This record gives sequence, C-alpha cells and structure tokens, in this order.
Amino acid sequence: MTSKPGIGAVVTAAVLVLAGCGSATGQADERDLTVFAAASLTDTFTELAEKFEKEHPGVKVTTSFGGSSDLVAQIEDGAPADVFASADTKNMGKLGDLATDPRDFAANTLAIATPPGNPAKISGFQDLAEPGAKVVVCTIEVPCGNAAAEMEKRTGVDIDPVSEEQSVSDVLAKVTSGDADAGLVYVTDVTAAGDSVTGVEFEESGRVVNTYPISVLDGADDAELAQAFVDLVLSETGQKVLTDAGFSQP
Repeated sequence: MTSKPGIGAVVTAAVLVLAGCGSATGQADERDLTVFAAASLTDTFTELAEKFEKEHPGVKVTTSFGGSSDLVAQIEDGAPADVFASADTKNMGKLGDLATDPRDFAANTLAIATPPGNPAKISGFQDLAEPGAKVVVCTIEVPCGNAAAEMEKRTGVDIDPVSEEQSVSDVLAKVTSGDADAGLVYVTDVTAAGDSVTGVEFEESGRVVNTYPISVLDGADDAELAQAFVDLVLSETGQKVLTDAGFSQP
C-alpha cells in the first residue's frame, strides 16, 4: 500500500521547485555590460543605460565617461569595454578592427560657456582671442579640442588659452569654479549645465560639426547584448533622448 503525501509535503516540494527555478533563472539573466562613452554623452547615456536595464531584467550596465582619446587608449590597453561611443569619427578610427561596425548616431557643435551672468561680457567667438581673456579649451587630442582648433583655423581667430583640459567636463569645471572667463564646449554641455553657466552661441559654430559613432567592440563578453544597447541608441527612443539634449542628426 502506497500512502499519499500530505498537502503540506506537496506545498513544500512545490515551493522548493519554484525556488530552484527562480534561482537558476536569476543566475542565467545576471549579465554585465560595460559602455565607454565620450564625456559629452554623460547625461544621455546614463538615461539610456537606465532604460536598457529596465528593458533587460538582470542586466547591469556600467558606464565610463571621459575624453574619447583617453577611452581609446584604455581600450587599446585591454580595458574590458563592450561598447564604445566616441565624440568624433577620428578617435573611433584609431580602434581599427576593434570597433566591429561603427554607426553614426548623433552630431554636435561648439558653444561658449561662461560663468553665470557672463561677467566678462563674451559675445562671440572672436572675443575669446581678446587680450586678458581667460579661456579654457579641450586639448587637441580629444574631439572638442580638435573641433576648437579647426574652428580657429576656419575663422582666423587665434585663442591663447589659460588651460587645455582632457574633456568637456573638465572645461566646464574650470568655468563654473570661476577660474575662467569662458570655456569652449558643446551646445549640449551648455544645455546640460543649466543655470550653472551662461551659454553664448556664435554664428560660426556650424562650420565645424562633430559626428558621433558607436560600435560593439571586438571581444565583447556578450556581443548580442552589446548590439542590443547599440540598437537602443539608434532607435527612435534613443534618438529622442539625444535630440531632447540638443544633439542633432549625423
């Protein structure tokens, strides 16, 4: 005679089975994605990373922002990045075959940021070359610095900066701390900085446009997951986030 198990035993067994299934599923879904992106993408890519995590339960997106040239150097040295978004095509090109399929996703132009109220009365690009003007720019190795140098070349304006920084974030820090009368950054940086700076747009800004490419990196731990993040950036949702922040179409 075989006795039937009691209700309590059945419930206990079911709970154990479900708990076992939940644990296995959770372990399977726990994945990490590391995204390296230009400093000017800090706000937009932070927002997109949060959206991505919500759409992919169990996925943890780690972002690292900085000057594009610095990020390229880190990737070449073996930093464990899965996706790279550069502020120009030149730095993406340095990666060669490490960037598997670069896609242009945004564009940006330069703008002048001054301390609130613009105490030095900077009114245009040529004012940055006035004697005594304390101006901060990016170093020429990073996209914003290269764009600034190209703008000087095309306008014939020769800026003598008091400091050259490694990223637009560093330039903004000099401006907001009062160490500079003006800094040359991107339009999107001025928008993101809000009331902490006064933005000065200039009519020549359209002469130099930086195109932003993004790519899955060769050797990505989960290339399919990395491609899904790239697809989000290129999607209507991703493009709206970028457009709302002031980026233009490439």
